[in-house]
Amino acid sequence: MTYKYIAKAWKRPDASFVKELMWQRLIEWRKQHAIIRVERPTRLDRARKLGYKAKQGFVVARVRVRRGGLKRIRPKAGRRQKRMGVAKFKPAKSLRLIAEERAARKFPNLEVLNSYWVWEDGRFKWFEIVMVDPSHPVIQSDKDVNWICKPAHHRRVFRGLTSAGKEVRGLRHKGRGAEKIRPSRVASLKRRKKKG
Repeated sequence: MTYKYIAKAWKRPDASFVKELMWQRLIEWRKQHAIIRVERPTRLDRARKLGYKAKQGFVVARVRVRRGGLKRIRPKAGRRQKRMGVAKFKPAKSLRLIAEERAARKFPNLEVLNSYWVWEDGRFKWFEIVMVDPSHPVIQSDKDVNWICKPAHHRRVFRGLTSAGKEVRGLRHKGRGAEKIRPSRVASLKRRKKKG
């Protein structure tokens, strides 16, 4: 029952107690490192929905990602400004997927289970990543999550197998208009080349 009220408050954070609470926390969060392990999830309802359990083998990491587009190093050789190619680059990944990958690099013995948005300001976005230790006996004996111990899920975040990865790959779309997406865009392109 408690989770229902937590979820309701987080659905519209500006209109609930969440906004005031988070602005106080952000003062501390901005001073912390970009990737930090946390004792318990900030949004307990969301974490539980995504598979988190308060038991051994589960780890929650909070990741801070810089908002905005990408920039490249300005070329030193001659070009007109139009052809410099410095600003207005858009990343092919979402900031949530970038946050998951950074957490996976920080904790190489853990696998990313899922993640969720926590807060944002004008400069940063914060995400919490639910991670699992596949070599932990508690995880191996848990029927709900021991699928992640199989070799097929090794380093799954870097192969676009998490929820954020599938969203970026366009796998949320089904049916008409999504013919060139499955199993991946590259595989679809190769298949079409082979036919032609």
